[in-house]
Amino acid sequence: MSGSGKKVVVGETPVYLDTRKPLELRVKDALNRMTVEEKTRLSYADGRFSTPGCARLGIPGLMYSDGPHGVRAEICWNSWDYAGWTNDSCTAFPALTCLASTWNPSLSKAYGTAIGEEARYRHKNVLLGPGVNIYRTPLNGRNFEYMGEDPFLAARMCVPYIQGVQENGVAACVKHYALNNQEHWRNHIDVQVSDRALYEIYLPAFKAAIEEGKSWTIMGAYNKVRGTHAAHNKLLNNDILKGEWGFDGCVVTDWGAAHDTYEAAMYGLDLELGTFTNGLTSNSSLGYDSYYLGNAYLQMVKEGKVPMEVVNDKAARVLRLIFRTAMNDNGKLGAMSNDSHYETAYQIATEGIVLLKNEATFKGESLLPLSQGKYKRVLVVGDNAIRNLMQGGGSSELKPKMVITPLEALTEKLGKECVKFTQGYVAGRPMFDRADTFSQSVIDSLYTAAVNEAQKADLVIFMGGLNKNFQQDCEGDDRKTFQLPFEQDRLIKGLLKANKKVVVVLTRGNAVDMPWLKEVPSVIQSWYLGSIGGKALADVITGEVTPSGKLPFSYPAKLEDCPAHYYGEISYPGDGIRQEYKEDILVGYRWYDTKKIKPLFPFGYGLSYTQFEYGKPVVSSSQMQSGDVLEIKCTVRNVGKVAGKEVVQLYIGDEKCSVLRPLKELKDFYKVTLQPGEEKEVLFTIDEEDLKFFDDTQHKWVAESGKFKIYIGSSSKDIKGVVEFDYKN
Repeated sequence: MSGSGKKVVVGETPVYLDTRKPLELRVKDALNRMTVEEKTRLSYADGRFSTPGCARLGIPGLMYSDGPHGVRAEICWNSWDYAGWTNDSCTAFPALTCLASTWNPSLSKAYGTAIGEEARYRHKNVLLGPGVNIYRTPLNGRNFEYMGEDPFLAARMCVPYIQGVQENGVAACVKHYALNNQEHWRNHIDVQVSDRALYEIYLPAFKAAIEEGKSWTIMGAYNKVRGTHAAHNKLLNNDILKGEWGFDGCVVTDWGAAHDTYEAAMYGLDLELGTFTNGLTSNSSLGYDSYYLGNAYLQMVKEGKVPMEVVNDKAARVLRLIFRTAMNDNGKLGAMSNDSHYETAYQIATEGIVLLKNEATFKGESLLPLSQGKYKRVLVVGDNAIRNLMQGGGSSELKPKMVITPLEALTEKLGKECVKFTQGYVAGRPMFDRADTFSQSVIDSLYTAAVNEAQKADLVIFMGGLNKNFQQDCEGDDRKTFQLPFEQDRLIKGLLKANKKVVVVLTRGNAVDMPWLKEVPSVIQSWYLGSIGGKALADVITGEVTPSGKLPFSYPAKLEDCPAHYYGEISYPGDGIRQEYKEDILVGYRWYDTKKIKPLFPFGYGLSYTQFEYGKPVVSSSQMQSGDVLEIKCTVRNVGKVAGKEVVQLYIGDEKCSVLRPLKELKDFYKVTLQPGEEKEVLFTIDEEDLKFFDDTQHKWVAESGKFKIYIGSSSKDIKGVVEFDYKN
């Protein structure tokens, strides 16, 4: 007798095995054949990165892999040790901050397709990514895995990634749902946030991932939201995700994020991927039955404390995931670390690098681009010039088949006789939960050697920033300071005293303090660029590629200007128990615009080796009613001497509203490629949805009648043209 009370007919052909049958028919058929024990067993792990199927019925389990920047090296079945395989290397793709900085959704699709192929080749059914949590503070250790401060940009960039992954029969797992905006106290901090901020800022990327990207899984975050852990939170899972958005996939835990059997059963958790026998503290070879959704869940079901419709819903979601992935006979075998994947990684890296400063201070010339033969002695300084930046960082750590460092690439392009390297500072081994320490004598020795060499060089390229060490860009805790680590500020100032021709290249996923900015002629924002990152960076430095990246988050001039820090410790990092998002909807550029605080570098900012000239924007009508669509046209001309790409950004501002609204909000963008002298027309369309705010008194999105402004610009601050229109609902 099956758990649903129906008999299984001996010899009956199982519909669930027939991939030609509709998915829901297959799910229903499998459910009808399963016992209660088999149904509940679907909901928790049987290994570090695996969950079971139903062996009796020939339904396979699922294999998971950390992402979202590459398929992680193989982990042992029941420990966190690496398995030591020799065939589990991967392509390391750029971190998602770099992808967001491309402002190019077509590259996002290529990224997802390539990483999905690698996951398929490695027989992984679920790739744990992309991450779409909002950049709230530059101290968050995990910002490098996410897509910046703006919900619209994050939404536009995550959807093609998800679609590309899932076309391979591999499930994307969008994370970390929701409000996981810091690593410090991440396991217990209780986030208090308004409905407006929740719906307008922190949920839109997740919503797009589900409704547009059709993500098959979503990962519950560690933190609490309004008193309940996010992984089994009624508001997030039952009311919004499965209720309002109609999500038909699986909610999975982050490792150890489940805390209660009844809440996990009733509040929307479908798959528990824990670390130890109770998800948190103890370990044994047969401990998986002790998970919250293990024997305790089964016992509650048998005692009638959990309704069978809940059990069947969970089991159906897991079966749906298995049929979409492990039992998806789409004929695709995947591919690993091929030329196509390396080319995709290279394109993302080159388009994501952001040129922050490039002043023409030397006889009317800028230091960049650095043409071959321009300088006889180029000194490269900095640990990040030689470091494997795929190591460390926590779950995003990768084992790339190939790593091209910046020093290797620059040496190849400029010649061994031209390039000299000195380390300048020491950063230590990549470690997740601690950091190396060094004596002041070692630090001073490296500093002195670098400054002495800088005096003899024609040009100095400093390559520093952060890395994926503990309390930097690393999972598990936040940065402790806004300053650069390892006395890099002192080193940069010393290099400038020795040589005025200094290019600063900073690798990081976060904004940092720049007390030397006025003195440095040229500054590049590099990200964690992956396997081909060194070549991509060298090609931008030398002008083989014109930089076109735009910042996905604002850089505050000082940490106190950042909205999360403006209201004191209760806003960030909290009091150890709870925190209040007091800046509400005014996150990132919304804050700087509305409060009239000047950022160091604004959202959407990025320079080029060429120049662009904007025409006056034209709107198709000065009047708009509900149901109308307005067209906005704008011309962009490349008036420089080299080809380049420009990101045209459209923002909308509500001039008068019954609630507080930002001065303007990003509503569309387009990346255009232009040859020297070439002009193109960019066309945008907007409708009523682009004018709405979330009314928490009515719990719905509302557009009020009134005057609106359309801002066309190359960043949130560099507005090239404004047009107005009146809206009537």
